[in-house]
Formats: sequence, C-alpha cells, structure tokens
Amino acid sequence: MAGAEMANGQWWRSCLGLERPVHRNQVVSESVHGAQLAVKFTGCASCVEENKACKCGEVSRVRNFENEHHTKPNSSFAHSVINMIGMLIGLGQLSTPYALENGGWASAFLLVGLGIMCAYTSHIIGKCLEEDPSSKTYQDIGEQAFGAKGRIIASTFIYLEIFFALVSYTISLSDNLPLVFTGVHAKLPWLHMISTAQLLTVIAVLVALPSLWLRDLSSISFLSFGGILMSLLLFATVLWTAAFGGVGANQTIPVLQLRKIPGISGLFIFSYAGHIVFPNIYTAMKDPSKFTKVSVTSFTIVTILYTALAFTGAKLFGPAVSSQFTLSMPRHLVVTKIALWATVLTPMTKYALEFAPFAIQLEHSLPSSLGSKTRMLIRGSIGSILLLVILALALSVPYFQYVLSLTGSLVSVGISVVFPPAFYLKIRWPRVSKSGRLLNGVIVVFGVVLGVVGTISSSKSLVQSIQRGHST
Repeated sequence: MAGAEMANGQWWRSCLGLERPVHRNQVVSESVHGAQLAVKFTGCASCVEENKACKCGEVSRVRNFENEHHTKPNSSFAHSVINMIGMLIGLGQLSTPYALENGGWASAFLLVGLGIMCAYTSHIIGKCLEEDPSSKTYQDIGEQAFGAKGRIIASTFIYLEIFFALVSYTISLSDNLPLVFTGVHAKLPWLHMISTAQLLTVIAVLVALPSLWLRDLSSISFLSFGGILMSLLLFATVLWTAAFGGVGANQTIPVLQLRKIPGISGLFIFSYAGHIVFPNIYTAMKDPSKFTKVSVTSFTIVTILYTALAFTGAKLFGPAVSSQFTLSMPRHLVVTKIALWATVLTPMTKYALEFAPFAIQLEHSLPSSLGSKTRMLIRGSIGSILLLVILALALSVPYFQYVLSLTGSLVSVGISVVFPPAFYLKIRWPRVSKSGRLLNGVIVVFGVVLGVVGTISSSKSLVQSIQRGHST
C-alpha cells in the first residue's frame, strides 16, 4: 500500500510539476528537475543510482543533461531582487491609472495594502520551503500541505493563470498594434469579417509562433530580460509625458467610488501576481535566509512604482484614461510611439516563455522511444494549437480590463493571497502563534471574499460588454 502511494505521488509529481523560467540557470534547472521526475516515474532511477546500463534510453540522456547543465544556487541578493521585480512588473502596470481613476484616490490604500499582503505571503512561501528541503516549486508546497489534492489544485490555478494572462497579452497586442501602424489599412478579399487590427494581431502572433518550436528552452530565456526593459521603458515614457509632453497633470481624481472597487480589485491583485515563481527564486539564492529581505525590497519598489504610475496617469488623463494608459497618450509625441512599440513587443517576448512549462512537462511525458524530431513536432504542434486558441479567444473577447480583472479575481487572488497562508498554516500549525494563526486566517478570508466579489463584478461587466458588442 505504501509503495502504491509512493508511486502515485511520483506520478502526480511527474505529470503536474511546473516551473516557470526566470533566467538561464533557472530554465536549465527546471529541465533537469523535470527529467529527474520522469526517470523516477519510469522506474529507471535504480539504473542511475547503481551506475548500470539501462534499457531506458531516457536515463542516459538525463544523466548527460545533468552533467552538462547542472548549476548550484548562485543568485546574490541583488540578482534575486531583480528577478522578483522582473516577475512582478508586467501587464498589470498598464491598467493601474485606469484602476485608480475608477476607484478614486482612496483606492490607492487598497493597492498599497495588497502590496504589503502579497509581500507577506511571499515571505511565508519561503518559510514553507524551509520546512522541507525537497520542496522546490509552488506545487511542491501544495503537496506538502494537502497531499496530491494540494498539488492538483495548485497546478490547475497556475495553468489557468498562464492561459488567461496570455489571452490578456494578446488583447493588449490587438489594442495597440493599430496605433503603431497608424494609417495602415489591410483587407483580404476572402476575409470580409476580419478588421485591420485583427489581421495585424494574427500576423504578429504568427511571427511569434516559431519560438514555440525551439527545443532548447534556455535559448529563449533572454526574452525575459527584454520584457523587464520594456516595462521600465513604459514607466519612463509616462514620466516624460508628465514632465515634458505638454500635457497638464491637472485632472481631478474622485475620492472614492465604492461600487467600482470590486471590479478594480482584480486589476490590483493581478499586478502583484508572481508567487508561482518565487520558489524558483528562493532555491536559486546562495543565501536563502535573505529571501524575506528580497521580498520586502522587491514589493516595496514595485508598490512605489505602481502607485506613482497610477497617480501620474490618472492626473494626466483623468476620466478619459483608457484601461491601457498607452492608448491615452498624445499621438504626436515620440515617446508615445516608443510606449506603443514597448507594449506591442512585450507580448511577443512572453509567448515562448509562458509556454515553456507546458513544453517541459510535455517533453518528459512523451515515450522515450520517440525520436527528437518527433518530440519536437508533437511539442511544437500542441503549442501552436494552444496559441491559436488563445488568439481566437482574444479576438472574440477584446475587453482587456474585464479579462484582466477576471484573471486577478478568479485565479491570481488564490495563488498570491489565499493559498500561501493556507499552506503555511497546514504545514507549520504547531509552531505558529495564536496571533499568527489569526493573521493568516484573516488573510485567507479576506482573499476569498475579495476573489468572490471581484469575480462576480468582472464577470458581469464582461458579459455586458459582450452583449453590447453583439448588439452593435
């Protein structure tokens, strides 16, 4: 019975493990980790341990891969902070001015409060990893707390977050591309139902599609650095517009619009979504005891950046601010073109990186008898099909703020707010003080309530927008 349970655990670990690449070393370690799990599942681990010849061809490939690419934890404090900030800054920053304008300036307290709360949940993720050195991923923590069910739930939410985030990236791409190519009018005679914006989006996605066929996933990890640069560039363009763009930052922001808080809460939560990668950052650190300092430093910088961006954008554009501030910037400014190009290029850097976890697990789940070309064909074909599904969904539901808010309220709030304290309490209950139990319990309840209310609000707004779109 115990042997069966162990085998079952290895099966779930092999099929549901997920690690999201942050930089080259971490991409490599993820592939090694997944390969090791695949070896355990196929029952060939004893061959590796005893250094014997084995009929399973996968083993020699894994051993060679480990010898060639295995790396020790080598991330410094500064490197870890950069990685964490890079994971946090992204699509969510585009909507912070819109969210603040709609919620009122008092909603900034919610933005800052969620930043503090998510910094704390990041801290307790590190505490959970301390309990079991074998835990390396977010799913490992879920399994450590609630067994196979915890791993399944964590994996499900992670895959959903990646899927919906990619839909949101594609919607953003579709919204900004027409402004990048202003004056371009493209129509295909046999496609009367597709607009110029949709056609440009299809072309952009097809340009990015070949990156999903790359076998060496570490070769695309440089794209993550490009994504960070694009995000910082967007922030700089807003500040430049406020200082030198001739746009007066004199719009009045309402104090508080309580009825809109549920809808914008999902936008705020999504802005801090990055917890699925934090275990990777923790395990890559030379000194994991500094992980809490890394979390505090990173979230402080990101929260300050988001708050400054939200107020600057809201004061610049007022009630006319779009759900993506780039769409509100003056068209004649050079920095606007730069911002639009940065917004368009960001999704192009995300597709392959976001699909990497799927590709890694698919690679290890395929039969070892398959050749490398067959594996590449299967992996690339499935990735391409998924990307085309995402493209179709994004073009069918082009409502950026509602899709992003729904993603934050339905999925990200669970990963970033609800699950970490729940895992922490289950794993460390005997050693948690009464005040600690109360604090973590309150966070769980708050996250659930915010998630439910936000999901209802964003779903209702999304459905109404779809209905209005069909009626026009």
